[in-house]
Amino acid sequence: MNKPTGMLKKRLAALLPGAFVFFGAHAAQTNDLQVTELASGLKNPWGMVFLPEGDVLVTERAGAIRRFSFNDGLSEPLTNVPKVDAVNQGGMLDIAIDPDYTTNNTIYFCYSKAGDGGRSSAVAKAKLNGQALSDVSTIFVANPLVDNGFHFGCRLAFDADKHLYITLGDRYKYMDEAQNTDNHLGKIVRINTDGSVPATNPFAKGKAPEVFTYGHRNVQGLTIHPQSGAVWSMEHGPKGGDEINVLENGSNYGWPVITYGIDYSGEIISDKTEQEGMEQPWLYWDPSIAPSGMAFYTGTAFKDWEGDLLVGSLKFTHLRRIEIDNGKPGKQHEYLRDQAARIRDVEVGPDGLIYLLTDAPDGKLLQLSPPK
Repeated sequence: MNKPTGMLKKRLAALLPGAFVFFGAHAAQTNDLQVTELASGLKNPWGMVFLPEGDVLVTERAGAIRRFSFNDGLSEPLTNVPKVDAVNQGGMLDIAIDPDYTTNNTIYFCYSKAGDGGRSSAVAKAKLNGQALSDVSTIFVANPLVDNGFHFGCRLAFDADKHLYITLGDRYKYMDEAQNTDNHLGKIVRINTDGSVPATNPFAKGKAPEVFTYGHRNVQGLTIHPQSGAVWSMEHGPKGGDEINVLENGSNYGWPVITYGIDYSGEIISDKTEQEGMEQPWLYWDPSIAPSGMAFYTGTAFKDWEGDLLVGSLKFTHLRRIEIDNGKPGKQHEYLRDQAARIRDVEVGPDGLIYLLTDAPDGKLLQLSPPK
């Protein structure tokens, strides 16, 4: 990669304190890990979550949810799963379990749902009973519905107060709506487990009371910091400008008024990288790495990684580890790039090992452990 010149230098110089850019050529290539293939034959797996008993629920974008057991392997698709509208980037996407799962057996999943005028990101909850779902109910549908198959977002995470966060994309052709807090396009929303709106939401009395933050493009990473409890998100920029953000209630993250990326055609989306009232990213990448799935490492298997941020890259087919130094991004490392697998999701298991999903028609569930 060439050194940053021209407009890119100008954008780098425009960074506010606390925001960092990373140029991919500086990442360390490392493959000193043990990789175990736990399951294959998954149809574009997208999200996963560990159950307390140790099994893993995995979604397939085509519409299925499957269960992986370390004793019995990969199950057939669960039954009573609602129909999804799997068009382009849409389908069965992320999955999460209730904070009180051990007493209520409730799971949540985000998927593209068809309706009058198009399709939208929707979240349903259900009881999990072995290989079947029951009491399935929809608790959120993003508004408005849009007649295309792009930028659904759909990552899920629970905070310590049992609020559910849902990431939503700008649906590609409607990027200006990311600045309009009267709808859900380009937003991250926050709801209670029954779909109701927390009274502390910043726009609780508005037309889209679920909105928590706005000015996002297509957020495909979401996680909770294990110490601070802060909500961290990661979104795809256009051509350049992928971002990691630390979310604050009611904050505006700028898209498309400010951005470190340009259009795929080479046209300038905005000549601004900062503006009063809009947040700077904690980190951004140029060129884009197409990030998807993120998790903080907590465990003892990789002792030197404690507190680091793990990120999957679709474009450059690797797992990326970002060291964190006094709250700021430090050195970045790449793993598994030689396997040429698009990393769609990243989770840290209860055993402290790292689990990945590869995005392909013959997708895999991989386990990473330290070298023997």
